Amino acid sequence: MTYKGYEGVVKFDEEARIFHGEVISTRDVITFQGSTVDELEQAFRDSIDDYLAFCVQRGEEPEKPFSGNVLLRVSPEIHKEITLAARREGKSVNAYIVEKLRTKKPRSAA
Repeated sequence: MTYKGYEGVVKFDEEARIFHGEVISTRDVITFQGSTVDELEQAFRDSIDDYLAFCVQRGEEPEKPFSGNVLLRVSPEIHKEITLAARREGKSVNAYIVEKLRTKKPRSAA
């Protein structure tokens, strides 16, 4: 499910017979639930709208889904290998990693 750039995932609780969802494209905790698909979709949109309104009320910027910044921790050996490989190709470490990631095909969620 997506709305205003935010993505949510849903699970069905068989025992409670209700759908539970969570927005996964932000570190802030945004949840929603519903008994029907229509109710669930409306709750998802309402939760996003409430989150955005809450941020405005507090004078805070809402967290944007996917800023483009990724923090990556690797061993010093891997860091060295990446840096040297990037330099050999005359690229920045960032440009080198982005190029390598673009050549990889993402796995489908089966």
